[in-house]
Amino acid sequence: MKKYFTLYIAILSLFSLNGFSQKSKLKSADTKYNNLAYIDAIKAYEKVAQKGYKSADMYQKIGNSYYFNGELESAAKWYGELFAMHTDLEPEYYFRYSQSLKSIGENKKADEMLQLFHQKIGITSKSMNYLDQIKANSGRYQIENAGINSPYSDYGTAKYGNKIVFTTARDTGGLTHRTHSWNNQFFTNLYTSQVSEEGTLSKPEPFDDAVKSRFHEATPIFTKDGKTMYFTRNNFLKGKKGKSQDKTTLLKIYRANSVDNLWTNVTELPFNSDQFSTAHPALSLDEKTLYFASNRPDSFGESDIYKVQINTDGSFGTPINLGDTINTVGRESFPFISDENEMYFASDGHPGLGGFDVFVTKINSNGTYSDIQNVGENVNSAKDDFAYCIDSKTRRGYFSSNRTGGQGSDDIYQFLETKRLTCDQELYGEITDEITKELLPNVKISLYNNLFELLNTTISDGNGNYSLKVDCGKDFQVRAEKSEYNTKEQKISISSLEGKTYLPIALEKTKCKVTIGDDLGKCFGIKNIYFDFDKYNIRVEAAIDLEKILIVLTDNPGMKLDIRSHTDSRGTFKYNEVLSNNRAKSTIQWLIKNGIHPNRLTAKGYGENQLVNHCSDGVYCTEEEHQLNRRSEFIITAL
Repeated sequence: MKKYFTLYIAILSLFSLNGFSQKSKLKSADTKYNNLAYIDAIKAYEKVAQKGYKSADMYQKIGNSYYFNGELESAAKWYGELFAMHTDLEPEYYFRYSQSLKSIGENKKADEMLQLFHQKIGITSKSMNYLDQIKANSGRYQIENAGINSPYSDYGTAKYGNKIVFTTARDTGGLTHRTHSWNNQFFTNLYTSQVSEEGTLSKPEPFDDAVKSRFHEATPIFTKDGKTMYFTRNNFLKGKKGKSQDKTTLLKIYRANSVDNLWTNVTELPFNSDQFSTAHPALSLDEKTLYFASNRPDSFGESDIYKVQINTDGSFGTPINLGDTINTVGRESFPFISDENEMYFASDGHPGLGGFDVFVTKINSNGTYSDIQNVGENVNSAKDDFAYCIDSKTRRGYFSSNRTGGQGSDDIYQFLETKRLTCDQELYGEITDEITKELLPNVKISLYNNLFELLNTTISDGNGNYSLKVDCGKDFQVRAEKSEYNTKEQKISISSLEGKTYLPIALEKTKCKVTIGDDLGKCFGIKNIYFDFDKYNIRVEAAIDLEKILIVLTDNPGMKLDIRSHTDSRGTFKYNEVLSNNRAKSTIQWLIKNGIHPNRLTAKGYGENQLVNHCSDGVYCTEEEHQLNRRSEFIITAL
């Protein structure tokens, strides 16, 4: 017995040691994960996973490691393992898995995950038509490698006179062996390159030692006079490194001034913090507003875009989040303001092709933002595409991407936009009198956005026709105004694709002139008092119309009505006659019940005796043609 006991202990010890070894590796990986040393964490976690050890927490951390390093194909694999184990996870995992699936072309499954994500956070998901919009916006660029890239990370260009200044992690002097544990890349510095008249770039050179530190410098922006620059740097100034509560050196925005062609007076902006990152500055057209990205406490997602006022004395206002029109639960970053007051930015929260995509929105004069558009392929890809900037006159510019085929982890590409991001939609129609169908000329048509801000006006021509150019993929309110007619507003949704949208508008007279023999119902556009099939009790919809008749009768005590009910030809002659007669009597009883004296009302059901068209027995007609015969009339017999 002792022999068997010893054998049992040996087997138990073997499994215990193996489990301890795996858990030890997990603990080591956890430590590196919490310190943002993602590359090492991936290796450690994967080794454990390859031995068959399954853990939702482990799959989350492997997936997150790949996701935050922009390696979305690998993230998709491990998030897939995670969802194979669990189908009820935190909302962010549905979102990340969706983004990762897009990068490998599994758009249908990505859309399903995104819908589940919306359900998780209480948003009703909309039909996915974003791929149609992206397709419509695609193929507008001629793109080529900028010719200044290295085997490392190169990104984020800014115009500086006849030069560009960009961010690079290429090996530079004393930083030869200094790498960042986040992605094993060298710390970044600013480099510059001369732009020729043909648009080619010279061999890059270091920008200026005065703004270089031991850590990251990145994404500068310059004022038009070239005397002030804002740039991103790790929390490091005058030889001192700042850290957050969890001992991480985060990002901040700094300002420097050019004095006698030398950059000096490097100062930290006052709205930075040791506890969150602030990065990637951009200037408004008048240079009175600074836009930037940050994960401040009031952000909607992992990073949002903010703006802050630059005062005349050089001080700053309070940063303002651009709101949920721009920002999502994902990442928004790398803003750029064009000379046409358009804001380009990168996002993985708005519908795209995977990873960061470049989007654009018009900044309206009142500070609101037009509908956001994905700039389409070929700027955007299944990988990260970001740091877009453009010269609005030449339509040339640069963007950065880690797409397949580049030289380094991120590369700078230059482009020529050959077709503007416009969508030719024509909103057109005719204006008519609701009763007589007469075409109405000289009607004022006003176009409003969904915030009821006036966008455009026109006047209907002599034939009652109007036409307006509108943006694709938006909702509008159209208002029609003419004297002696009631003003009418209608909402219209414009397709995201090129074409025309037809919107006829029928106006009703402000005052309806009637006399003996006229149909009072036409004053209110009452074509039929609706009843349930084979029934003659008054429905709620019918009561609403009868209330209009009731009001007129109450205000005009001398008015008398003959109520006539008609059916179409379907059904037997006798059946239709009885049914229509019962409906006419039911209508009278409702009016009497609500205060109208019986001697002012008569009623008769005519069945199919008075058809207004050719749709008699045995004749094929559409439902619309039959509907013309199913009508109620309120004929005035006395005034």
